[in-house]
Amino acid sequence: MLSIEEHELHTRCLIKCLMFVNGKFCKDPKMATANDFSFSGLNIPRNTGNRVGSNVTLLNVDQIPGLNTLGISLARIDYAPNGGLNPPHTHPRATEILVVVEGTLYVGFVTSNPENRFISKVLYPGDVFVFPFGLIHFQLNIAKTPAVVFAGLSSQNPGTITIANAVFGSDPLINPDVLAKAFHLDIKIVNYLQKLFGGNSE
Repeated sequence: MLSIEEHELHTRCLIKCLMFVNGKFCKDPKMATANDFSFSGLNIPRNTGNRVGSNVTLLNVDQIPGLNTLGISLARIDYAPNGGLNPPHTHPRATEILVVVEGTLYVGFVTSNPENRFISKVLYPGDVFVFPFGLIHFQLNIAKTPAVVFAGLSSQNPGTITIANAVFGSDPLINPDVLAKAFHLDIKIVNYLQKLFGGNSE
């Protein structure tokens, strides 16, 4: 049976553990360990054998709980040779700074309306590029060898919205008439794209 002091300590701990900060459980600092602040294996190449030829390993607050409230996260991105692509996407809660470790990448982002300026550059090992907060951006491997980058993000939970997946693969699907008009496409093409991106029509 718990003493009164032990019961009060246990209750305080439960209250602290059930508190949310930034949408995540706030762990009692006295219960934190080195594992809450570390991750191993980011040196291991990832599988890029998918449709776009890239693999993003994101280390955010879900993988490193100690990041909660610190406003940073990290990603390793691997690209297949000859066209491995991290497709156009945006981070709704973060700016991204990227450094190329291996390979040659064509990168770019588009500024906001009404200018919609496209800013791009070819990057080589050791080069750094910044993608401003919330803007649509991409990276494409233009070399015959694999490419690897590390990216820092200014949020412990930056989020990612991959444009094509979000627009054509939503659940439930966006009404095809809306997309046909917005993208000036035949509705048959919209239906095809929604099937391609696995949107849920139910």
